[in-house]
Amino acid sequence: MNLELIRQHTTKTILRFSVPSIIAMILTSLVTIVDGFFIGNYIGADGIAAVNLGLPIIYLFLSIGLMVSVGGAAIAGMTFGGGNLSACSQVFRQTIATTVLFSVLTCLVVLAFFDPMLNFLGAKGQVRESFKIYYGILLPELVIMVVNSSFGMFLRAEGSPILYMKINLIHVSLNVFLDYIGTAALHLGIAGIAAASLLSALISLLLTLHFFLKRAKVYRLGAFTFDSKVLKSTLANGSSEFIGEMSIGIAMFAYNFVIMQRIGVNGVTAFTIVGYVSYLFNMIVVGFGQGASPLVSFAFGACEPALARKIRQKTNRFVFIIGTAAFLLLALFQDQYSRLFIKDDLISQMIRSGMSLFMISFFFSGINAITSFYFTAIGKALASAVISSSRGLVVLLSCIFILPAYLGMTGIWLAAPITEAITFVITASFLLAERYKFLNSLI
Repeated sequence: MNLELIRQHTTKTILRFSVPSIIAMILTSLVTIVDGFFIGNYIGADGIAAVNLGLPIIYLFLSIGLMVSVGGAAIAGMTFGGGNLSACSQVFRQTIATTVLFSVLTCLVVLAFFDPMLNFLGAKGQVRESFKIYYGILLPELVIMVVNSSFGMFLRAEGSPILYMKINLIHVSLNVFLDYIGTAALHLGIAGIAAASLLSALISLLLTLHFFLKRAKVYRLGAFTFDSKVLKSTLANGSSEFIGEMSIGIAMFAYNFVIMQRIGVNGVTAFTIVGYVSYLFNMIVVGFGQGASPLVSFAFGACEPALARKIRQKTNRFVFIIGTAAFLLLALFQDQYSRLFIKDDLISQMIRSGMSLFMISFFFSGINAITSFYFTAIGKALASAVISSSRGLVVLLSCIFILPAYLGMTGIWLAAPITEAITFVITASFLLAERYKFLNSLI
């Protein structure tokens, strides 16, 4: 990285690092959306509901993976910015090893809690059977997904974001092809969908490993000396990402519980289909966050806090514009979007009535997420954790359990926008406090 180049061409540099990451995240999200398309058209509403009931499991894996990889990448980035290449390589190796260990342990724990989770949610019949088949096959894929994501952080920091994008393109293309083979050609049902995800993720991992074994210049795989201080700093620095993703998982569990109790399987299906839009937008935001974070860490590590703030401000503008565009576009094409996944009139009506309400959250959620990434990248884990926990736990859970009691399904749709608006106030207060501290340091 070149500090002067970042300073002179900040917007261009953000886009250069972020666009490949965004494309990679969009491709990642398309795996879920394409799975939803094939499940909705070849299996039915019960299949979509079954997959959504297990989304908290996916967010559990993501929370652990992001905690380790984002925390480790931030430490490595600041070490890289300080010029210590040997130390940043050691951090990389320990981060990858920790990611593998934590994700495998998570896989074993989750497997033991399948039945208790389904019993608590009240899942029965075809929904329960589809859940156990799908996630029984998908658990190994989630381990690979977490490791791939961790490698991706360092691929971008290595200066090879285009390669990561290409690997993700191969991943998605394979997944779409194998989804079709598994459902339309071989009629394997939901097992074919899960197997397609596993096989395509495994091939992506092999391609990524080849780069780090043969072509990487800074972050090379190899032996390392375990450092407990690095582990503690990694987990502490990535704690906000853990809280953020884990909070989403808990919120999804709460959503599923409330919807199953008050509306039923059709409500879960409608919420899942609308949720694909939110997932896609969130992946774009994460792409911006992952692209900008190494730049922020590098600038901050090089004692350029003003430049780090500038990167954050420009990135926030990007996500706000994209959120506004997404809201307007989908408000115009709600019917077409709904029919893409499901032909049931009742479920389609639920989607039409809720999508615009739910997407109001886009005006706030991008800025909240990017600011959380920013605070993590400069080592201020507490501020990042407060923002993340507000978005996913304290405020959101209150909205999920309170609003539907009075407003029914409308309360479900309003929970996210109300939460993000309240969190935005908290985010703004942290930014104002940081700006005040920065201005005082100049006096």
